[in-house]
Amino acid sequence: MTTSTPADLAARARTLLDLHTAADILVLPNVWDVVSAQVVAATPGVRALATASHSIASTFGYPDGEQIPLDLHLDMVGRIVRATPLPVSMDFEAGYGNAGETARRAIEIGVVGGNLEDALRPLDQAVRAVEAVMAAGREAGIEFVLNARTDVALRAPEGQPRADVIEEVVQRGRAFLEAGAPVVFVPGLVDREEIRDVAGSLGHNRLTVISVPGVSLDARELQALGVARVSTGPFTQRVALTALQDAAADLVAGGALPAGTRPLN
Repeated sequence: MTTSTPADLAARARTLLDLHTAADILVLPNVWDVVSAQVVAATPGVRALATASHSIASTFGYPDGEQIPLDLHLDMVGRIVRATPLPVSMDFEAGYGNAGETARRAIEIGVVGGNLEDALRPLDQAVRAVEAVMAAGREAGIEFVLNARTDVALRAPEGQPRADVIEEVVQRGRAFLEAGAPVVFVPGLVDREEIRDVAGSLGHNRLTVISVPGVSLDARELQALGVARVSTGPFTQRVALTALQDAAADLVAGGALPAGTRPLN
């Protein structure tokens, strides 16, 4: 287990921030507990970790959407932070009613970056939440790496013109950048041309997206389009659970566990 000093925390925050502007796209397969964090951290090429709130909630039997108690959520994230020397970013959903205070508590356990959903709140409210998180980072003496999320593309009503959706994505994204967030997260953005347009409007290495199985572009293509970061949200946990269910089905059908199974724990 690792412990943090203020200097360590500041250094990890700076490392995470620099990874967003490096030549290579930052790829973050999201983790949800200590063993998933250790396995991902030990994978060659992994340079930072990000938690998935949906996956952590599922681990404890809660639905997504801030249904897991914040104390329990933070306890798991703290365990992940202590299990690795890599920078850790926490998905703290829409901020649990007080984005600045939630960010402060996350920083106290060693978190140096985070996702914050706008939940389609009025733009002025969403901007104030971004400002509160960035203020919490400054008060702690670190360059907190806020991945300011807008759900405009994810929750666009059926039939809404995509040009209008992208226009609002860019409007919100620019407002979050002006409020101090270094990057903007746009789930629901998977089309190549839309990604190119949003990345171009926000600026090189300012956009982050999520990789959706069977739908998304690969990381090399995203990098070429100017994307700073790609994460996986709950999908890495679903990959693991799919493998578990498939192995269980094979076993109860009279087969055996996969021969290539590795001792990763």
